[in-house]
Amino acid sequence: MTINFKKTYRFAVKSALYITLFSTGLVGFLTHLFFTFSYQFCLFFAFSIATFSFVVIQYRVERFIYKKVKKIYDDVSLLESSTFRNQPITTDMATLTREVKKFATDKKLEIETLKVREEYRREFLGNVSHELKTPLFMVQGYLSTLIDGAMSDKTIRKKYLERAEKGVERLIYIVQDLDMISKLEIGDLNLEIAEFDIVKLVQNVFDLLEMKASKKDILLMFDMKYNKPIMVVGDQEKIQQVVMNLIVNSIKYGKLKGSTEVSIEDLTDEKVIVRVTDNGEGIEKKNIPRLFERFYRVDKSGARTEGGSGLGLSIVKHIIEAHDEKIYVDSTFGVGSEFSFTLEKAKTTKK
Repeated sequence: MTINFKKTYRFAVKSALYITLFSTGLVGFLTHLFFTFSYQFCLFFAFSIATFSFVVIQYRVERFIYKKVKKIYDDVSLLESSTFRNQPITTDMATLTREVKKFATDKKLEIETLKVREEYRREFLGNVSHELKTPLFMVQGYLSTLIDGAMSDKTIRKKYLERAEKGVERLIYIVQDLDMISKLEIGDLNLEIAEFDIVKLVQNVFDLLEMKASKKDILLMFDMKYNKPIMVVGDQEKIQQVVMNLIVNSIKYGKLKGSTEVSIEDLTDEKVIVRVTDNGEGIEKKNIPRLFERFYRVDKSGARTEGGSGLGLSIVKHIIEAHDEKIYVDSTFGVGSEFSFTLEKAKTTKK
């Protein structure tokens, strides 16, 4: 650790001046009383005293401050602050105060961040435990019933085995989604970037989800007829998962005989924006900031009856961000919601 003295000249000069004036006045008075008064002697004496006082005061004060400041730095270093360890020691109080204040502010923000993360970790572990526990207990219950004697009844055996299988499928679905999110977060999931028709992709998702939507009599539709393909750039499989998750969500929280509408618009010369709009129950403002958290559910009781892993929107966010794109939410409670995301246009469609 290097030493960087910022000279406290003003303090030393003033102190030396006071000592010099007093000493010179005293010597001049004594000389006048007992000897012959001499201006030259007084000036030489004043210069000598001033120089000596300045050097002694400056050196002693700096050494005193340095010792005190070094102790502060040593104490702060115990907190393992690389910022302080790498900085030279300063004896300037204003600089030291500013550095310590900045350090304290940074540490306060760091502590608050750690508290938020710890709270999120506890909540996340609780949610994971709950999501895994429900299907596990269901599977265990059905299998225990079969082992306890229900195996002899073919009807019950088949029904319970099918239900146990559904529980296992849900467990696999949750684990697969968690694995995908983990890979997306660490950048370990390779994206196969290529050009594809986003209109065709949305239509494929409509076809896959037609039966699911028909159970609630929800109409899946485009906002207009797209006669020409709209070519975009991205991982087609992952973007299809994004569109599917958003439309599944709109069906899950949609109202009976409602609708889910998809529109594809030019955002800029380089980007398109895909909007998925429904006229379902909508989302309260207080819930919107947490929508993309893992396992976060707006309606914690009703959502579980619809199934799913509780990771759909979190996966959507990670996939879109992996493409260096943006996702947006606009919702009015009781009216409906709109989820939208951007994609880069293919070179053939750029203006």
